[in-house]
Amino acid sequence: MRNKESLIRLHRFQVDERRRQVADLELMLEEFHRREDDLNRQVKYEQDKAGITDVGHFAYPMFAKSMLARRENILQSIEEISAQLTAAKDELADSFQDLKKYELVEENRKRRAKKEAVLLEQKDMDEVSLNIHRQTGFEANNR
Repeated sequence: MRNKESLIRLHRFQVDERRRQVADLELMLEEFHRREDDLNRQVKYEQDKAGITDVGHFAYPMFAKSMLARRENILQSIEEISAQLTAAKDELADSFQDLKKYELVEENRKRRAKKEAVLLEQKDMDEVSLNIHRQTGFEANNR
C-alpha cells in the first residue's frame, strides 16, 4: 500500500512538473510573438521613414535589414517552441492518464478493503448474535 501511495505521489509530481513546463513554453511563445510584433513595427517605421520598402534597394535602411533578420530568427524560434509545446502537451496528457489510472486502482483497492471490512464486521456481529441467541435459548430450556 505504501508503494502505491508513493507511486501516485510520483505521478502527481510528474503531472505538476509537466504542467509547469507547458506553462513556461506558453509564456516563452507569447514573449516571442510580442517581440515579433515589436520588430514588425520597427521595420515598418524605418521603411516609412526612409520611404523605401524594397529590401533589395541600395538605400534600404540597414537598421530595418537587421530587424528583418532578427524577426526571421524569432520566427524560427517560434516554430521550435511550438513543436516543443505540442510535445509537452502530449506528455502532460499521457502523465495525467497514468496518474488517473493509478488513482482509480488505489480507489478500487480501498473500496474493496472497506467492503471486506464491513463483511468481516457483519460476520462477527452475526456470530455474536448467534451466540447470544443460543445462550438465551439454552437458558429458556433449562427453566
